[in-house]
Amino acid sequence: MFSFLNPPAYKAEMTGPDVDAKYRKLRLQVFLGIFFGYAGFYIVRKNFSMAIPMLAPFGFEKGELGIVLSMNAIAYGFSKFIMASVSDRSDARKFLPLGLALAALSMMFMIVPIQCIGPEHKTLAIVIMAALNFLVGWFNGMGWPPCGRVMTHWFSRKERGTWMSVWNCAHNVGGALVGPMAVYGAMWFGSWFYGADTQRYFLIGTYLFPACVAILVAIFAYCMIRDTPQSCGLPSIEKWRNDYSGTYSEKSESVLSTKEIFHTVLSNRFLWYIAFANAFVYMVRYGCLDWAPTILTEKGINIKDAGWAYFAYEAAAIPGTLVCGWLSDHVFHGRRAVPTILFMTLVAVFIFLYWQNIDNINVVITCLICIGFFIYGPVMLIGVQALDLAPKNAAGTAAGLTGFMGYVLGTALLANVVIGYVAQHAGWNWTFVLLIGSCLVSIFFMLLTYNAERERSRQNH
Repeated sequence: MFSFLNPPAYKAEMTGPDVDAKYRKLRLQVFLGIFFGYAGFYIVRKNFSMAIPMLAPFGFEKGELGIVLSMNAIAYGFSKFIMASVSDRSDARKFLPLGLALAALSMMFMIVPIQCIGPEHKTLAIVIMAALNFLVGWFNGMGWPPCGRVMTHWFSRKERGTWMSVWNCAHNVGGALVGPMAVYGAMWFGSWFYGADTQRYFLIGTYLFPACVAILVAIFAYCMIRDTPQSCGLPSIEKWRNDYSGTYSEKSESVLSTKEIFHTVLSNRFLWYIAFANAFVYMVRYGCLDWAPTILTEKGINIKDAGWAYFAYEAAAIPGTLVCGWLSDHVFHGRRAVPTILFMTLVAVFIFLYWQNIDNINVVITCLICIGFFIYGPVMLIGVQALDLAPKNAAGTAAGLTGFMGYVLGTALLANVVIGYVAQHAGWNWTFVLLIGSCLVSIFFMLLTYNAERERSRQNH
């Protein structure tokens, strides 16, 4: 790893009455840093989905745009796993802002294939869009792992579900802003760059404006985040709260080698179960989200209203995630499988209603809101399960495994490429069959963790 990313050295541990006050202050500070920092990644993450309807007049087709879309997910999945092992050995304060700034710069250059190459050279334009979207996805993969590192070092096991449910809303805050930013960024700044050529205004709103905002967020995150309590002269979170998890040991505070990290993670079969479950949860998540603007515009809804539907899907996830996190901690006593199964069952119900009422825009938007409400709880809880199942010095890589499966298999292959070609050649009906089937498969894999999780919960209580 680059030396400037090395974790800061531990300072001598503070004693006395000031420790508690400093701990509480810094915990809130680092939480705000990772919350808004992670939200910033979503400002420059899935913007290409909003651009797809606007690219149709340039002669681009759903199938090839689906391939471009898949590059983001493929890169993100590999990066979240590979860069997670780097993150577990890096200073979170530097690692997160660096990834965000690089993602923003890559997003800015997404204007180039349309502006400088154009539809006259469509194949080259597609290749460059795919390469840039790959970079956007790769640098976005540097967001979750340092947040996982911060959560495991600053928040203990018994409180982690609740804090994670609040933090997990960050991607809904960032994701919900994509639609409105695309609309108003184009309205406010499009004429500055393109004059009367309104067909290209979306390039500013979808790409340039969000990228500039994300760079400002990266600066804020660097000012707020601190790597570990020990690097600030504070005791470990387990010592401070007297809350030692079953995976905790003194070695959990040390930096593992890459080989040790991968062995710890890859040998855990329950991590593989939730990783496969995550793949099908993500197929549903992005199968609904990425193609919603296209479905709505094909049904005669203008892009501005489609952008607000995109916003509603993401915004509904905030209360849904909080409810799911609360249920996990306070009703199911730290068990993650049961609420995940419950929520995925309800997602399947609303996908069916979405399908059967696809010509009724009011019902469609209502179903999108309900799907958004219920789908993000399982997304969050699978991440919490990964942190629960691994020692904290391998937490980022454990979450990276679930992310790899979610984005490479679930999003890139299934949600982007498969759904893109199925929609183009077989119609939207078959896409809904695939989405409902994915809900059922995710429930099956979560059931494989049910007994083990119940036994672990009994031991902890």
